[in-house]
Amino acid sequence: MTTFERIKELAKKRGYTLSALNDKAGLGTNSIYHWKSKTPSTQSLNKVAKVLGVSADYLLGETEKKKTADLADKDTVFTFEGREIPPEDLEYMKRLLRGDDK
Repeated sequence: MTTFERIKELAKKRGYTLSALNDKAGLGTNSIYHWKSKTPSTQSLNKVAKVLGVSADYLLGETEKKKTADLADKDTVFTFEGREIPPEDLEYMKRLLRGDDK
């Protein structure tokens, strides 16, 4: 999927026409339509990404489906099968990963 196709699809999901998205992002007339054959500037792409609530990397197709998180991150809520993992289980998991068997 091209950047233009990704933007068009996401705009539709968000309820925007490409013209409305173009205006809301503050771009020149029909700028987004030109992206069918031209590469957008980083600045313009970032404006569109902000309106759509995604990253420019996402619009470029450079994001992976894989998510990562560090078990040491105290601000992350870890879940398994939709339920939060209790703190004591997280501590047990950390010990296992470190190779501590106590």
